[in-house]
Amino acid sequence: MKNRIIKLLTIFSLIFCLQIINAPTLQAQCPMCKMSAESNLKNGGTDGQGLNNGILYMLATPYVIVFGLGYFWWRNRKREEELELEENIHLN
Repeated sequence: MKNRIIKLLTIFSLIFCLQIINAPTLQAQCPMCKMSAESNLKNGGTDGQGLNNGILYMLATPYVIVFGLGYFWWRNRKREEELELEENIHLN
C-alpha cells in the first residue's frame, strides 16, 4: 500500500511539473486592467507585464498553502504511525 501511494504521488508530481513547464503565456486580467496595461505598453512602459505576473502569483498562492498543509499533515501522520508501531513492539 505504501509503495502504491509513493508511485501515485510520483506520477502526479511528474504530471504537475510537466504542466508547469509546458504552460503557455497566460493573460489573467480583467478588461479594464488589460486596457490600462495595453495603453501603458504602447507608450513604452512595462507595468502591464508586472501586473499580469502579480495576478498569476496571487492565483498560485492558495495552491502552495494547501500543498504545504497537506505535506505537513502527511509527515506528522507518518510519524504517529511509527510511534504506534514502536509502542506495539514494546508491549509485545
